[in-house]
Amino acid sequence: MKYQAPKGVSEYFPPRSRAFEWVRDTLITQIKRSGYQLLELPIFEDTELFTRGVGASTDVVSKEMYTFADRGGRSITLRPEGTVGALRCVIEHGLDRGSLPAKVWYSGPFFRAERPQAGRYRQFYSVGVEAVGSDDPALDAEVIAIAHAGFRALGLKEFRLEITSLGDSQTRAAHRFDLMEYIDGLQLDGATTARAQLNPLRLFDDKREEIRALMAKAPLILDYLSDSSREHFAAVQGYLRNLGIEFTINPRMVRGLDYYTGTTFEFIHDSLGAQSGIGGGGRYDGLLEQIGGQPLSGIGFGLGVDRALLAVEAEGVLDESAFCPDLFLIPLGAPAKARALMVSHKLREHNFTVEIAFGDRQLKAAMKAADKSGARYVVIIGDSELSSGRVELKEMRTGATTSVTLASLVEALSTALSNQ
Repeated sequence: MKYQAPKGVSEYFPPRSRAFEWVRDTLITQIKRSGYQLLELPIFEDTELFTRGVGASTDVVSKEMYTFADRGGRSITLRPEGTVGALRCVIEHGLDRGSLPAKVWYSGPFFRAERPQAGRYRQFYSVGVEAVGSDDPALDAEVIAIAHAGFRALGLKEFRLEITSLGDSQTRAAHRFDLMEYIDGLQLDGATTARAQLNPLRLFDDKREEIRALMAKAPLILDYLSDSSREHFAAVQGYLRNLGIEFTINPRMVRGLDYYTGTTFEFIHDSLGAQSGIGGGGRYDGLLEQIGGQPLSGIGFGLGVDRALLAVEAEGVLDESAFCPDLFLIPLGAPAKARALMVSHKLREHNFTVEIAFGDRQLKAAMKAADKSGARYVVIIGDSELSSGRVELKEMRTGATTSVTLASLVEALSTALSNQ
């Protein structure tokens, strides 16, 4: 029997896995530069954590979770998103009782039982942050700016930022009253009506054209913002303008999770078709308390590594040289192989990326392997090189060679790379 990966899994292997790793690590680098610290979280949690935290009205909880009973009969769910598990960790280990805001990040696979299509997978990868314990609008702007900087660091240019505010409890109560009155006047099927009773905002997120048409004249939450919510949202916009981050206000944005309040945002890349969201997030006042913590505010985001990679490929900005070897060593014979191992070890200690042609390949086959690896330089070590102590450092792009001693290879390679 020939085994295959489960349907809908985003699986990466060489050479594309190098690009996946580069995208993920580039996004993480921008996060770490802002002082966020790592959470390494479990892939599964108690099911109730997600039903309580994410919201029973969401498609995530009602349709898409991978839920099963473990050997002890407990209901366990593979994590469908990152925020709720991260906040559980913050509460359990008292991070919400230390210096605030607690600023953390995480990455890894997440799971949703969706219909697979381009950019939409049952196992997908995200990088996320959470900043817990402050309702400062400047923190909202920082979180958005980190995500923006991550996409720019990838070289992306064709993305846009949409923002809105879902207001505070006073805002949502006033809006819900009028929205429910509007929805009660519509002709809806039973399932949609039941969904609206749980959270009427979900109907703004409905993808069916007939529902979109019915909701075209529905009251918008931005028209109901309390004074404090309006001031907060205005401050966030001012900070973003100061940072030179362009945005548009989308008054119908809901996103797929019930816990969002206040500032909410999404990054869109139109080259990706229907699955155009490459990342987003927002504020979630009340969520920490809802899952057993203190009544603290928080804000975070999740960035899709899979979709960011698709966006990089769509724009053609992938810099493959960023993850190609600096040097490819080709030893000819057993003594040369022993010396190549020593040379590679020394170069790696100086942070160079070095590959060796193993398996006693013929020179022609070894050169093909060097070319396929994308190595910037190649060095051949044979009997004459061992006896003279000198090698030819060949630049693969131009074919130019420089004679250097093996003893000075570290310095020579460093100089050569800096001059490229």
